[in-house]
Amino acid sequence: MSETLYRMNGLCFAYGRSRVLHDIDLSLAEGRFYGIVGPNGCGKSTLLDLMAGIKRPEQGTITFREVPLASYGKRELARHLALVPQEVDCGFGYSVEEVVLMGRHPHRPRFAAPGEDDWAAVEGAMERIGILPLRHRQTTTLSGGQKQRTVVARALAQDTAVLLFDEATSSLDIKYTLHIFNLVRRLVRDEGRTAIAVVHNLNLAAAYCDELLFIKDGRVVCHGPSEETMTAANIASVFDVAAQVSIDPYSNTRQVSFDYFR
Repeated sequence: MSETLYRMNGLCFAYGRSRVLHDIDLSLAEGRFYGIVGPNGCGKSTLLDLMAGIKRPEQGTITFREVPLASYGKRELARHLALVPQEVDCGFGYSVEEVVLMGRHPHRPRFAAPGEDDWAAVEGAMERIGILPLRHRQTTTLSGGQKQRTVVARALAQDTAVLLFDEATSSLDIKYTLHIFNLVRRLVRDEGRTAIAVVHNLNLAAAYCDELLFIKDGRVVCHGPSEETMTAANIASVFDVAAQVSIDPYSNTRQVSFDYFR
């Protein structure tokens, strides 16, 4: 049976007087691929920031591996989880290789030079993401998609058991989107890692995620296996659109289609 990774009780968060998350009660296990779906502004990214320790709850508690998340130091937490943010910032004056190497900082003593393990992790991450030919390019010369892939490679080089993705493929074309989703699914199934991703494309969420969290107005509307939660009723309730959900006979995954002309 999978161990509990995150446990949230009565979790609330507000920006000033604007409450964006309300009384979140949630338990997530290790070794699963979770998708967080919901309309714009519903609190998906805020929830991910709370899981990453970037933000702290206004009320309620959040534990990571049964320990209060706030008790982890930043460096210690970075050895457990890596975040791929929605907005890409590769810094200025760095090469692709140098940005990916930043993912190794939590594993090295301060001021220590990178060792063989660090360089192996960096090269392996760049190769997995397909940016090895770009290793010496300055990040200022990259396209938006190339920068995003560099940041994903940095997270892989960090070599954590948990990967958090905040719309990590939003600037990528379909080829590299599928490449990353396939890679993450393999990491979860073959290496026992945990992935938690904010996903806008419902078909990608249904095809790749083991479990889905539907969020609306800062509340979890439903959470469970993808095959049980990806329903026309849930989509209508959360997104206020009419949809049809069918099963692909070849992949045995759910496919979502919309009535665009209603």
